[in-house]
Amino acid sequence: MVDRPLLNRRLDGFGTTIFAEMSALAVQTGAINLGQGFPDTDGPEEIREAAVRALRDGRGNQYPPGPGVPELRTAIAEHQQRFYGLAFDPDTEVLVTAGATEAIAATMLALLEPGDEVIAFEPYYDSYAACISMAGATRVPLTLRAPDFRPDLDALRDAVTDRTRLLLLNSPHNPTGMVLTRDELAAIAELAVERDLIVVTDEVYEHLVFDGEHIPLASFPGMRERTVSISSAGKTFSFTGWKVGWITATPELVTAVRTAKQFLTYVASGPFQYAIAEGLALPRTYYEGLRDELRTKRDLLADGLTDAGFKVYRPAGTYFITTDISPLGAHDGVEFCLSLPERAGVVAIPTSVFYDDKEAGRSLVRFAFCKKASVIDEAVARLRRM
Repeated sequence: MVDRPLLNRRLDGFGTTIFAEMSALAVQTGAINLGQGFPDTDGPEEIREAAVRALRDGRGNQYPPGPGVPELRTAIAEHQQRFYGLAFDPDTEVLVTAGATEAIAATMLALLEPGDEVIAFEPYYDSYAACISMAGATRVPLTLRAPDFRPDLDALRDAVTDRTRLLLLNSPHNPTGMVLTRDELAAIAELAVERDLIVVTDEVYEHLVFDGEHIPLASFPGMRERTVSISSAGKTFSFTGWKVGWITATPELVTAVRTAKQFLTYVASGPFQYAIAEGLALPRTYYEGLRDELRTKRDLLADGLTDAGFKVYRPAGTYFITTDISPLGAHDGVEFCLSLPERAGVVAIPTSVFYDDKEAGRSLVRFAFCKKASVIDEAVARLRRM
């Protein structure tokens, strides 16, 4: 028997993700899963049929090209131009990944050295912390606080040291739903240029903005050459299981990230890459329809949670709602969420798991509204009975 810890110290304390734990609890109890952020209906039929067609035509059944199939890389470049006026060369400035999670991992492993510091907004998507740790870097959290969860730009400037290598941003922000404003982005861009920082932007919810607008940081002066922009198809097209993500950046940054990525999955999602290429070409009416449908569901769940006694922070983007359970007489989100499936038949996520400062998020709980309206109605009814 090995007499020392098997898990390396960089991953010590991470364990099973909260999403896997709570989703297993949903299955075990038969509860409605408003925890993990996956839709309960598939996306557009034409995209699904495009994947079937690719399978039948033998496209992508073997290893696709390492950077991604040309059709998808071209579609990604055209998407960036169509929506944001950003020009990227599909051959040298686009890299397809196994979802945004791999894009984040490959970027952290490629660009960070042991001892580097990474500033990230907390609460944060849990893979951020793990990927920074695997790279041997140090995470420096900038806490977003209720009720508006806006970043303190003075605190951000103060957090930058001589060891700061990278800013890791997420807007629209999971789990709070905060969307960075033009003025905030301009200030962050100015700081990045002044301190010569690389910025990695997680923009997977770019088309799910209900209030305000999504503006890529790469579009600001001085940022095109220092920004790695990450997105994916899962949230936009409701095919989260296909794991098709991508980065856009300068050739130098893409080459660095590709060097790490090729030793992770090498390639993935062959037939689905062709399907997503067709999906990205859908007209603006598709994207607007998705946004409007989710805005309706946001309001449905937000109103229902308010009626059930939660304090609700209505999100400007994503498909998550952050709530405070204090008005219900509860104060520990982990205890609350572990007991909720038995008490109410509903699963949610304790937001404190996304914080280094656990006290800052102790009473906060996240619900997902990317579900059928009938499912949201039933979940709200159960919570009201509780």
